Amino acid sequence: MNRSAVRFGILGPGHIAEKFVTGLAVVPGAVLQAVASRDGARAGEFAARHGARRAYAGYELLAEDPDVDIVYVATPHAFHCEHALMCLEHGKAVLVEKPFALDASQARRMVEAARRNRVFLMEGMWSRFLPATRKARELVDAGEIGEPRMVSADFSFSRPFDPTSRTLDRALGGGGLLDVGIYPLAFASLFFGAHPIETTSFAHLGPTGVDEHAALLLRYEGDRIASLTCGVQALGPYEAHVLGTRGRISLPAFAKAETVRLCHLDRTTEDFSFPFAATGFEHEIAEVVECLAVGRLEHPEMTLDETVALLEIMDGLRRSWGLAYPGEPG
Repeated sequence: MNRSAVRFGILGPGHIAEKFVTGLAVVPGAVLQAVASRDGARAGEFAARHGARRAYAGYELLAEDPDVDIVYVATPHAFHCEHALMCLEHGKAVLVEKPFALDASQARRMVEAARRNRVFLMEGMWSRFLPATRKARELVDAGEIGEPRMVSADFSFSRPFDPTSRTLDRALGGGGLLDVGIYPLAFASLFFGAHPIETTSFAHLGPTGVDEHAALLLRYEGDRIASLTCGVQALGPYEAHVLGTRGRISLPAFAKAETVRLCHLDRTTEDFSFPFAATGFEHEIAEVVECLAVGRLEHPEMTLDETVALLEIMDGLRRSWGLAYPGEPG
């Protein structure tokens, strides 16, 4: 791309989009061009609050806008595939908020559309690009903890039970695995890869039929192990660790980590701090801007093959629990 700024469109002005555009505002070379909602008034209010140049009552109008370079899809999980495909078929680059899709079948359709239209596509796994996450990987690669043997990570939260909420509604792709379990899985994948050779899991399916909490155990080549937990009706520690033969790396609040602790074998520690300039989304956005500037069709640190592989893992887990979303085989 030759123009000076990448022009973003927001499809779905919800809570996560608020955090995204707050991060976007501090990224050089990125501007908020347009926002679209099914509710025109909501789109207009969001646009006015964040300085978007245009607001649309309808998603296709955003996809058709020739002055939008990339669309950030921030609608509920169940609509990611539909909305991403619409934008991809209009030749738009697309960034899809995690989880990328409901299942791997949808993800493969999205990837095929992006490659056929030769446009950029990426899962919005914003935690992958945080300086704290990158520091953790740097420490492991430098041998600071010896041979990494285990990863543990939790992303579990609890709110008052509401069967109509997005996180508990099966029709919207609810449940802990897709909503927050993807973070621990992606964290383990960062260190051990996206292809475990064995998985074991347990989940509790609540009254709405979705997984309210789950524990996952994954074994990788070399007998490396990941122990992961997630949930939407249980308050967890929300932290991640990489355990090695000579030390440990810890990230509190790991999906939005601003600090990393390196613990040596003698129990002495070193702390590293990476405070956000805004919400943390700015790091992901900067990477996307760079990809578009140099003509990449996917990001080398969050590849489409990895995204599909992680969804394949989650598909297998859900099958073992008897959890299918509407339209999937039971």
